[in-house]
Amino acid sequence: MLVVIANDLPPAVRGRMKLWFVEPRANVFVSGVKDSVAKKVVEYLYKHCPPESGLMVFRQISKAPGYEIYGVGDTKRRVTQFSGLQLVIEKEIQFHNIL
Repeated sequence: MLVVIANDLPPAVRGRMKLWFVEPRANVFVSGVKDSVAKKVVEYLYKHCPPESGLMVFRQISKAPGYEIYGVGDTKRRVTQFSGLQLVIEKEIQFHNIL
């Protein structure tokens, strides 16, 4: 499985993505393509998307934890490592001492 979330895709890339993916929401693409096709799609995206596209790609893999996360440009979200897992930080909260 491959999930691609973008801030903004070039029209030619977006049209090409619609060949392999379902677009349940604007600039969110989901597909159950095989691993070999998924790798080619990721390579295509890296080659044809400028950093302004802000891509976040989630790819299913056979090794633990079962997925990999890639990013291109400013994705508006940060990927971090925690105990060997790649996690996406949706929102960072600042804690201040109240006392």
